[in-house]
Amino acid sequence: MKVAIGGPLKVTFRPWVEGLENIPAEGPAILASNHLSFSDSFFLPAVLDRKVTFIAKAEYFTTPGLKGRLTAAFFKGVGQLPVDRSGARGAGEAAIRSGIDVLERGELFGIYPEGTRSPDGRLYRGKPGGLARVALATGAPVIPVAMIDTEKIQPPGKVMPKVMRPGIRIGEPLDFSRYEGMDHDRFVLRALTDEVMYEIMKLSGQEYVDIYATAAKRQIAEAAKAGREAEKAARAALAQAAKDQAEKEQEQ
Repeated sequence: MKVAIGGPLKVTFRPWVEGLENIPAEGPAILASNHLSFSDSFFLPAVLDRKVTFIAKAEYFTTPGLKGRLTAAFFKGVGQLPVDRSGARGAGEAAIRSGIDVLERGELFGIYPEGTRSPDGRLYRGKPGGLARVALATGAPVIPVAMIDTEKIQPPGKVMPKVMRPGIRIGEPLDFSRYEGMDHDRFVLRALTDEVMYEIMKLSGQEYVDIYATAAKRQIAEAAKAGREAEKAARAALAQAAKDQAEKEQEQ
């Protein structure tokens, strides 16, 4: 897949990269990245010599039919692992277990601490569960990564990408051995996650928003719904006013 996908990506989009020397030649490490576009999971592995394993929702691997089989083969080929998001705790525990398994094999594990794509290009609060627990359970270094301008290449909902140069900045590895044995302390999980997000913010130059991206998406959706309802009410009021005016003119 590095040849079939990575090669054409690099030739077509010519991504620029800073900090490749911070990726270890061997051994486990966690790549913690901001998340701007669906294409993030392809651009980052494309510029690295080593394989990076991300997690993906199980629906990508279980869709029936020819299209479903091709989609599953594609995601397996680019190193993504299926995670079942059903159940009371969703993908959390499955994602953590998957990450630990990858790192115990001495490989690179990619994770998006925000938990979902940014709805507006800003950097949102990191979720403390997955990243921090995997880091503390394995002792693997956390390498902050900033994807630059990938949201401009393929905004949410767009199928055809725009050809332009994205960027990738890779920061220095972060060592959290000082928190060893404290993986059940929620304050430690929060502190570790915030430290990583701060490094990502410095690398990306994004505006930081201290709420979760999922909450921001709900707010945006609610605002859009309220806007549609207000527009509908305004059209109804105009229509009623026009009707009243017409009836008044008839009476005269």
